[in-house]
Amino acid sequence: MTGTATAGAFGLASAAASWAAPDPGVDGTVWREYGTPLVAPTGPGPLSGETVAVKDLYAVAGHQVGVGNEVWLAQAPVEPSTAPAVAALSAAGAAIAGISRTDEFAYSLAGTNGHYGTPPNPAAPERIPGGSSSGSASAVALGQATIGLGTDTGGSIRIPSSYQGLYGIRTTHGAVSTDGLIPLAPSFDTVGWMTRSRGDLIKVAGVMEPNLPAAVPFPRAVYAESLIALADPDVGSAVRGAIADWPAELPSIDRIEFDAGQLPLWVKAFQTRQGWEAWQAHGAWIDLHWETLNPDVRSRFEAAAKRSAEELADADAVLASARATIDGALGDAVLILPSASSVAPPRDSAALGGEVIEDIRARTFQLTCLAGITGRPAVSSPLPVAGPPIGICAVGPRNSDRALAALRVNGS
Repeated sequence: MTGTATAGAFGLASAAASWAAPDPGVDGTVWREYGTPLVAPTGPGPLSGETVAVKDLYAVAGHQVGVGNEVWLAQAPVEPSTAPAVAALSAAGAAIAGISRTDEFAYSLAGTNGHYGTPPNPAAPERIPGGSSSGSASAVALGQATIGLGTDTGGSIRIPSSYQGLYGIRTTHGAVSTDGLIPLAPSFDTVGWMTRSRGDLIKVAGVMEPNLPAAVPFPRAVYAESLIALADPDVGSAVRGAIADWPAELPSIDRIEFDAGQLPLWVKAFQTRQGWEAWQAHGAWIDLHWETLNPDVRSRFEAAAKRSAEELADADAVLASARATIDGALGDAVLILPSASSVAPPRDSAALGGEVIEDIRARTFQLTCLAGITGRPAVSSPLPVAGPPIGICAVGPRNSDRALAALRVNGS
């Protein structure tokens, strides 16, 4: 392995072992490896001059993949080739600044990690960064990279984007290759990225999804008060304000009725399928290394290990019905809703038995699951608010990613 965060630095210690920064002066909660750059671009292109923080799930040739777990990293082989998503950025002129921290196995939405510490949230210093693409988000928010490459299964791009005032996109499921990516749940895993400007978000979309249309004639935008009501009052108020000030140049925005009472059932089905796939991917390794897992991630894998084939079949039936319902309600419209159910929770709330984080996670999942169930793209944009950042999310028709990235729902 190149770089300074070697397997020997972490050894085979327990999950409580202390982490070491990858280099003096580099924040080890943000970066696992860091260079100037770590990997040079492979060619000039539209991203020349840009730098990328690569979430520690993607293969980068000559480096290991650590998945946010010390023992996994210690056992991981050096990768012989680079994941296509990373290679596309490099070929377009972007330099790889480093490999950024992730929540363990990407199985969290908080951004906290008991192995390496919690990355900072420079937009709200006393609050968590959001996960699981936490390191990539923090690197961009800190100005240490211009592109934060991450993944989004259940909200892992949209939530840190919302918490840190960034632009972030979850791409259409299957539109960007996930080869060379350690999976969580392939039925929902997507490639995504975060930037400080909409212009950069659009530019990266052109590189990553060149075969998708740059413009799509969205017929209208819609919102549902039942979805906005899932969020805390300050978040709901900010989203309603953006809807009330809807830019005249965009498609009209109309209120629709949506039965939010079915969302807990949909979330349960989503998490059943997600957990089943996560266990298929990692169960054999985890069975030998339970003691290495952070408590929140361990609890999810413990639940995943108990899923039966009957439960999975029931969940898949619910998901199929949910997808038909959502597609029927939206058609080709763009759905506007909060990116997360709250602003970023205080950092100390993560240590209070998990109740605060889990409540927020449950409500947020009811919002983020809509794109996950349908495979639709979703873009989080920061709203101009005082205090901690708040994101507004646009969920578009499948394969409308590039046009959705350009849709200025927040006025900028």
